[in-house]
Amino acid sequence: MAQFDNSALLDHTKVPEKAALEGLEERWGAQWREEDLYHFDTETSREAVYSIDTPPPTVSGSLHVGHVFSYTHTDVLARYQRMRGKNVFYPMGWDDNGLPTERRVQNYYGVRCDPSLPYDPDFVPPHNGGDGRSIKYADQQPISRRNFIELCWKLTSEDEKQFEQLWRYLGLSVDWKQNYQTIGAKAQKVAQAAFLKNLERGEAYQSQAPGLWDVTFQTAVAQAELEARDYPGDYHALAFHRSDGGDDVIIETTRPELLPACCALIAHPDDQRYQELFGTTVRTPIFDVEVPVLAHPLAEMDKGAGIAMCCTFGDVTDVQWWRDLNLPLRNVLRKDGRLLAETPEWILGDQGRSMYEQMAGKTTFSARKVLVEALQASGEMIGDKQPTMRKTNFFEKGDKPLEIVMSRQWYIRNGGTSHVESNGKELRDNLVSRGQDVAFHPDFMRVRYENWVNGLNTDWLVSRQRFFGVPLPVWYKITPAGDVDYDAVLTPGQDQLPVDPSSDCPPGYTEEQRGAPGGFQGEVDILDTWATSSLTPQIAGGWLTDDTLFRNVYPMDVRPQGQDIIRTWLFSTMVRAHLEFGGVPWKHAAISGWILDPDHKKMSKSKGNVVTPMGLLEKHGSDAVRYWAASARLGTDAAFDEQQMKIGRRLAMKVLNASKFAMQTAGGDAPMDLDITAVTEPLDRSMLAALAQVVEQATDALEKYDHTRALEVTETLFWTFCDDYLELVKERAYDRDDTLAAAGGAEKVRSARVTLDITIDTFVRLLAPVLPYATEEVWSWYRTGSVHRAHWPVAGDLDAGGDPALLHAASAALIALRKVKTEQKVAQRSEYVHATLTVPEADVQATQAVAEDLAATSHVSGTLTVLAGDVTTPVVTDYELKPAQPRKK
Repeated sequence: MAQFDNSALLDHTKVPEKAALEGLEERWGAQWREEDLYHFDTETSREAVYSIDTPPPTVSGSLHVGHVFSYTHTDVLARYQRMRGKNVFYPMGWDDNGLPTERRVQNYYGVRCDPSLPYDPDFVPPHNGGDGRSIKYADQQPISRRNFIELCWKLTSEDEKQFEQLWRYLGLSVDWKQNYQTIGAKAQKVAQAAFLKNLERGEAYQSQAPGLWDVTFQTAVAQAELEARDYPGDYHALAFHRSDGGDDVIIETTRPELLPACCALIAHPDDQRYQELFGTTVRTPIFDVEVPVLAHPLAEMDKGAGIAMCCTFGDVTDVQWWRDLNLPLRNVLRKDGRLLAETPEWILGDQGRSMYEQMAGKTTFSARKVLVEALQASGEMIGDKQPTMRKTNFFEKGDKPLEIVMSRQWYIRNGGTSHVESNGKELRDNLVSRGQDVAFHPDFMRVRYENWVNGLNTDWLVSRQRFFGVPLPVWYKITPAGDVDYDAVLTPGQDQLPVDPSSDCPPGYTEEQRGAPGGFQGEVDILDTWATSSLTPQIAGGWLTDDTLFRNVYPMDVRPQGQDIIRTWLFSTMVRAHLEFGGVPWKHAAISGWILDPDHKKMSKSKGNVVTPMGLLEKHGSDAVRYWAASARLGTDAAFDEQQMKIGRRLAMKVLNASKFAMQTAGGDAPMDLDITAVTEPLDRSMLAALAQVVEQATDALEKYDHTRALEVTETLFWTFCDDYLELVKERAYDRDDTLAAAGGAEKVRSARVTLDITIDTFVRLLAPVLPYATEEVWSWYRTGSVHRAHWPVAGDLDAGGDPALLHAASAALIALRKVKTEQKVAQRSEYVHATLTVPEADVQATQAVAEDLAATSHVSGTLTVLAGDVTTPVVTDYELKPAQPRKK
């Protein structure tokens, strides 16, 4: 029989007169901080470590309840592993570079970046925290890039302090010394070094090519950042004129303003309607430019007229047609979304040139209006425009449809195009295989990863035309004639990193050679934010900065994250780990679901339906909110439900009150008694046997990343303990006036008290990962140290030789005895003169074993008889109640 650990017991309990949840966050949060309770011990080995690739939240305003939801899942895991004896590496990063930060700075301070302006060391922003949505773009004050970046640093620093305060209040057991910023020097060094290694191995390359472009943010957009949305438009039927004088060819388009960029008409090779046209030419309406009629299998025979104009570029299909059919490039769109100011050289006719001059410099909307009016006047637009709703690509953070423009960009190979690796297999196939090396929780999330990899059609676009981010660490030689040679790339040594090519010089050059013939030009673009975030295991783990730390934490044990960024963060991290280390970045991926609003829509800041968490934490308590979060399984969407938080608060309060009751049964401030050898009564042993089962079930669930199952089994038995076991043994445990002890029942009294103490001590540990504040409070009443550094319960320590079925039989019998009094509308303290319990035959022996406790709890002053009968649950078949006392009005 095991001896329960009591090495950290106080010599007397310190139970408060009134237990309360209020103020626990401040009191224990301060103590944990002072004691540095959750520190990671750097003097360790990889086998002893459990490392977490914590998601760095985007520092662009405020956290919402969805963050609390998913980060609680991670914290439950961290606390459990720490109690299992692991040295938990639980860092916190801040994703503070990129577009979200820039946009917030623009709105917060009423400014925008103009790189052509000089730095003003005395600059004071025109606003400080105003509602940026009321400040139009034209009213935002242009400032230099350096001034703009300084404001980015200032605001993110303030936001990070607020985020940390909320995380601490929630009870995240993060080691706050292990932190980083994705724009910090350490992150910049890692991101730039990884890129240069990609470049050296041929995995990074630059290309002048058509790409998706956001005209508002003036930056290229990667495939992973796309969001397809419904967008209203109109079909316009336009007449193209056959060069041989035959009937006009009618096409339908929603982008008539791109007519001057038309380079061909395309139909499906099997479409019989256009067989005689293939290989011929037609002339465009108004502009009178001759273009060929060609066949391509991507043309949709059942869409519109079945024939479409290919313009450079209206959509991604145009890009493929342009490449496959070797069509001329006729670009008319600028990067600001307006048409080129100069008339294109391929428009030769006076009518066409005059028409284009009316469109030049206009937005696509205004240019469309002008051209449609002209087409209607010339009769080359057939009928009226027909409204339609179409799916259009947007930047996930943008509010205007994306355009496709030609630009020079940097890419990293990710399997989107053919690339054979050293093992003779395609990179795409190797990345799919890597997915099999990671345990996804839940497992079906792996399919989303595989579908994304198999559906890629471009490599990873990593350059961005923004300001606040990690600079691309390259320069370009300038020829003696003064031309920039983008193929002559200059790179820094690793010992120089991080570098900013806009202010630093490449090796062997001086600042005087910047922009001069025979000199160099620095790259001004920055790396995509995912190009840095894809390296969070390396940044947090000390790659290139702390070799010992990196060996002890990498590959990490788990990546917790949301399901919506499998295609971005999870996949890109897998790419970087595969290319650099030939392996996976972590062993497990724990994928949280979404939080749904009352209309069952995903909560997100962009939708404006989020709930900020601090008010909830203050209203219900952190433990209660954590309970709500932990009640949802990984991969499962959960409704925002304050009722569930109220249930969590009730549980946390019951932990305090039940613990207080158990500790006071011995009277005074007697120390906890955890000597399991003193547990002699069948009911008490049964309680510990049931508890041992729960310890096994909860441990197994947590090992399988199922925190919800662990909470379910623990909570269910806890309420059985409170509602049934406590009631069954309280008379014996209290033993008022030592009546039972004086009659030779001292062992029975101690058996009940020890069982209560052991059970409380075990439940406090089991619930600690979910309810850190209430459990720490109880722990402090009878033990030194912290429950969060205590060992996790072990089922074997609870072996007192009991049968858990006995507890369940006793609970069922107690319910039957209570039911009679409830139906008779008498108080539960009313006495039975006698009572007969008829129970299922299989439960007779178990019920008889606890008959003494049942009689005491149910106030049976005479005989309590237990009989076998043809019943499924216990029934009181014969009884006599003393006359009930009149109820007080």
